[in-house]
Amino acid sequence: MPPAPPLLLTVLRHPEQAGALTPADWDLLLRQAGSANLMAALHALLQARGLLATIPAAAREQLDWAGVLGERHRQAVRWEVRRIRLALRDLGIPIILLKGAAYTLAGLPPAQGRLFSDIDILVAESDLDQVEAALMLAGWASTHHDAYDQRYYREWMHELPPMQHMRRESLIDVHHAILPRTAALQPDPRLLRAAAVALPGEAGLLTFAPADMVLHSATHLFHDGELNNGLRDLADIHGLLLHFGGQPGFWDQLAQRAVQLHLQRPLFYALRYCQRLLATPVPAGASAACDSGRPGAALLALMDALFARALLPDHPSCQDAFTPAARFLLYLRANWLRMPPLLLARHLFHKAFLSPREAAPA
Repeated sequence: MPPAPPLLLTVLRHPEQAGALTPADWDLLLRQAGSANLMAALHALLQARGLLATIPAAAREQLDWAGVLGERHRQAVRWEVRRIRLALRDLGIPIILLKGAAYTLAGLPPAQGRLFSDIDILVAESDLDQVEAALMLAGWASTHHDAYDQRYYREWMHELPPMQHMRRESLIDVHHAILPRTAALQPDPRLLRAAAVALPGEAGLLTFAPADMVLHSATHLFHDGELNNGLRDLADIHGLLLHFGGQPGFWDQLAQRAVQLHLQRPLFYALRYCQRLLATPVPAGASAACDSGRPGAALLALMDALFARALLPDHPSCQDAFTPAARFLLYLRANWLRMPPLLLARHLFHKAFLSPREAAPA
């Protein structure tokens, strides 16, 4: 049996129960929230519900500090995005913000308390060279100097090698698509760019359209093999669905767009595990419309067993004996989804045996 629902999930589903927790419960809750990178988000949730005054002083102090950190982080993201826009201003091309930076600049609910390490942008593939050159002139440099890593990103992936600013050490990922060139699924980035919406008051900056934003978040989560932030990313989708779900036509558009972009499977998983773990309200008609991505019964049972463990916080209280195996199998699955078998075998061989040898001091 999968491990019992963690206390963190109980509070995320029913924040009004936070006031009844004991000091020992709070100790466990804060440890789980910290492991899931959701401490600041928990503060934002309890603050929005007016519940901070009901919790023990020691727990509130920790949450208040997390809230300060979250606010400072949002300010830093806004400032860094302005530096990126300034660096790319003369190119005159649209810059689409992705994930955390998009949530922050658009003022969307997942931005509340969300901490992340890099800023992701998407541009047309034909603009990659001039974007990289402009960022280098403004102080960013590639973090991957190994020849194989450079080839890995530039030939097979959907982004340039990550870049870091030489003085501020801030990180940026420049994408031209949302999945690797070598992945079986190939959602057309031209469709995503064509539907992108401008950010009010932020000239030259855009975000994905609401349905595309949900689909990208779902695709990123359910094609990623490193799920240490899995519950945070699922909470992002939960927040987006709550926010956009009330807009007329959103659910119909979400299902139609998933078909158009061939992303029915990640959308199915996103809705299924949002409902199961976070009790996300999804209209019955929307669930049925998105059911075209449902895998066969045997595969679905396996995915349920794996994701029920891997999406929980990486904390001992949220794990059972099968959790490490679940995380490892999903890591293998993610690599399987990213590359065809022969290329994947070659890549894993190189990373396991050749990269360590090349990195070793002479």
